[in-house]
Amino acid sequence: MPEETGPEQATAAQTVNNINVTTSPAASSTKQVNWVLTLVISIFLGQLGIDRFIMGQVGLGILKLITFGGFGIWWLIDVILIATKHKFAGIEWV
Repeated sequence: MPEETGPEQATAAQTVNNINVTTSPAASSTKQVNWVLTLVISIFLGQLGIDRFIMGQVGLGILKLITFGGFGIWWLIDVILIATKHKFAGIEWV
């Protein structure tokens, strides 16, 4: 007789609609981003919001794009924050 599994016995790998989905708490909460690449792109293309797109913050990237980097102020602040490896939520610098 098969053993019944309850929610307390759930595993990290689950099959949903015949698609194998693997989740882990660390992988789902942070995104690994190359620090040097993001810094260089922030310096040269930061006013277009490309750095925010790389970090996975699409909404802020669009806002930064239509305001031309917050008229230069937001661009400068982002360059400083990225250069000092600021701990953005959900971002792990590699």
